[in-house]
Amino acid sequence: MGKKQKTVLVGVTAGIAAYKACEIVRGLQKAGVRVKVVMTKNATHFITPLTFQALTGEDVGVGMFDDPADPIPHIHLAHEADLLLIAPCTMNVMAKLANGIADDLLTSTALAMIAPILIAPAANEYMYSNPASMRNMATLTSRGVEFVEVDEGYLACGDVGKGRLADVDRIVARALAKLGIIGDMKGLHLLITAGPTIEPIDPVRYITNFSSGKTGYMLAAAAARRGAEVTIVSGPVAVDAPEGVNVVHVRTAREMRDAVAEVFPSCDLAIFAAAVADLRPTDEADHKLKKGLDDVALSTIKLSQNPDILAEMGRAKRGDQVVVGFAAETNDVVPNARKKLSAKHADMIIANEVGPEKAFGTEGNEIWMITATGEEHLPYMLKTELSDIVLDRTLDLMK
Repeated sequence: MGKKQKTVLVGVTAGIAAYKACEIVRGLQKAGVRVKVVMTKNATHFITPLTFQALTGEDVGVGMFDDPADPIPHIHLAHEADLLLIAPCTMNVMAKLANGIADDLLTSTALAMIAPILIAPAANEYMYSNPASMRNMATLTSRGVEFVEVDEGYLACGDVGKGRLADVDRIVARALAKLGIIGDMKGLHLLITAGPTIEPIDPVRYITNFSSGKTGYMLAAAAARRGAEVTIVSGPVAVDAPEGVNVVHVRTAREMRDAVAEVFPSCDLAIFAAAVADLRPTDEADHKLKKGLDDVALSTIKLSQNPDILAEMGRAKRGDQVVVGFAAETNDVVPNARKKLSAKHADMIIANEVGPEKAFGTEGNEIWMITATGEEHLPYMLKTELSDIVLDRTLDLMK
């Protein structure tokens, strides 16, 4: 008999971050968790129960007496859940929980919970840091309730401060850790390169490209969620590091090659998603080149080839390692990717077409996955969705 599927009850309260609960639900489902949702009545002003019903395939609880056939839904919900995750949790609901108030389905269920409770708060910075809120958090913590600490940044009200809902991947990772779930990538070490490299011309100028690093970081987040040990070797990006992932920061292609060479021998799978600059200035000026003074140097910048990291690692891989490369193309996407597959000694090339609102810096992508035995086209979808599909295919290559 297989292991019993874990059930997480996700509580959604009334805040602008309620829409992120959809991503949390999807993240838990990808890990094989059954998810049920309970909402406060006010939360339905921000997102509808129908949305969560469509995502989970389960009835969504809102009112205490919505189902005449079940006069005690809060007890049944509490008994079948292995974890109650409230995300986002308003300061109002947190205050009710701290004081034992049970005046709706969510708070009544929380009061009846035997399984652990995990809370991801979200609020205006002043509401969050108010002494009453801090006291309520301390009270709940003393009772064994755990919190996913809020992030600091731009808030819906326009303020900048501490109060944003924690990163979705961090919330999902904490929930899975509470459940003791071991993902299908447990025991694997992944190396992922991400972002651009920058190649200095002088102390203030450099050659680079439009890569944002989002694809590499989302792949890393998905792999970490699935239990892998992940190392990102990253060029300069404005993307937060996923929970539980080791990040090695580099600037140039040569720095990236050195960092990759150090990690590569110990990895099981290497995904080269970085957009590495092919060329670099042969001679980096030690001072800012000035118009009128350094016109010749500015107009005659000599370029040299950068190391081909993917090809080097492809040649160096041992028999059981899998190497995956990326190819950003402007034309002949599949034929060019297939040539790259052979030239770089890779096991798979993931190709995408570069253009307006395509590939670099976007939230989604359309890709072709090229292997020696065939190709698979994935239509445009969010990079979070693509990440898990790509990881599924790489696991197939390792069998």
